[in-house]
Amino acid sequence: MKILLLGSGELGKEFTIAAQRIGQIVIAVDSYENAPAMQVAHGFEVINMLDGDALDKIVAKHNPDFIVPEIEAIRTERFYEYEKQGITVVPSAKAANFTMNRKAIRDLAAKELGLKTANYRYATTAEELRKGVEAVGMPCVVKPLMSSSGKGQSTIKTETDIEKAWNYAVEGSRGDVVEVIVEAFVKFNSEITLLTVVQNNNPTLFCAPIGHRQERGDYQESWQPARISDANLYEAQDMAEKVTEALGGAGLFGVEFFLADDGVYFSELSPRPHDTGMVTLAGTQNFNEFELHLRAILSLPIFEITLEKAGASAVVLASDNSSNPTYSGIEEIASLPKTDFRIFGKPTSRPYRRMGVALVHDTLETPIEEIVEKAKKAAGLVSVKA
Repeated sequence: MKILLLGSGELGKEFTIAAQRIGQIVIAVDSYENAPAMQVAHGFEVINMLDGDALDKIVAKHNPDFIVPEIEAIRTERFYEYEKQGITVVPSAKAANFTMNRKAIRDLAAKELGLKTANYRYATTAEELRKGVEAVGMPCVVKPLMSSSGKGQSTIKTETDIEKAWNYAVEGSRGDVVEVIVEAFVKFNSEITLLTVVQNNNPTLFCAPIGHRQERGDYQESWQPARISDANLYEAQDMAEKVTEALGGAGLFGVEFFLADDGVYFSELSPRPHDTGMVTLAGTQNFNEFELHLRAILSLPIFEITLEKAGASAVVLASDNSSNPTYSGIEEIASLPKTDFRIFGKPTSRPYRRMGVALVHDTLETPIEEIVEKAKKAAGLVSVKA
């Protein structure tokens, strides 16, 4: 099969490696040359994926069996036409179109499916944001409708934060949608990602829940399994199954939830492998999230997903701008027991850009806090230099 991968970052790179291992052909697409997935793909293209005509030309040129989106900034409304041409859009044109925009997926979850979410409003101007803040109350969180990895996300605690939050959200927005969502702050105890695998001809499966910690709206560490009561887990699984069924198609979805004293809140959904799910590269499961995504796409039956080990991931961040980043500390991290790492191979760096990840595993009996601390220390050994 030929797969056209739209977005070629670190998640796309691991997906491409999984596809290569079972003989699939991958053409990696991104807006810049030498993106991580391009380095391991059969071929690559460099285009602006918000240019619908350029996207059409690439699809016509390669005539793929599957189109697999990895990022948000894509002219996703074109996907419906590709489906009519007989190309499988992953997970589906509807899923990709809805989830690339927070407005569509939030309205589906809250209004159509009745899932519990934070109180929210939308705004297309700073004044509308001000009214939205009045409606949901402070503190509250502001996010662009189109963004990822925490870009443009901030918290409003006082009136003076509103205009700053608006400007930051607009700067961090991907695509050409100038609109934000403002959400009431949920007093949650923890956050989890529930990797949900939707199969074409077999039951939906769930990975063990993944906990994570964020800074600047982007994950810093993730761990599996996360602590969660049976009642909350069943509630999260029920919500995840409802929303993925409504979106249609097959593949792995990263469904995020807040766990609060009054139950589970739906937060967000990604129709693809999730950054927090990189912890599965530590061998925590019988299949990592990229292998699961691929197998579900290809309609290869997945009999079960088993938790094999406890594990944690911690990100390696850049501190400077560089057109030729180099790394130190590789020998030190390589010498640690039960530890692995990935350097993503991004050709440039900027402050806080995710450049790699440390991976630590141990037995299921080992306290997860110990594994997380080891992952943080391991990641701290690696420095990205200009």
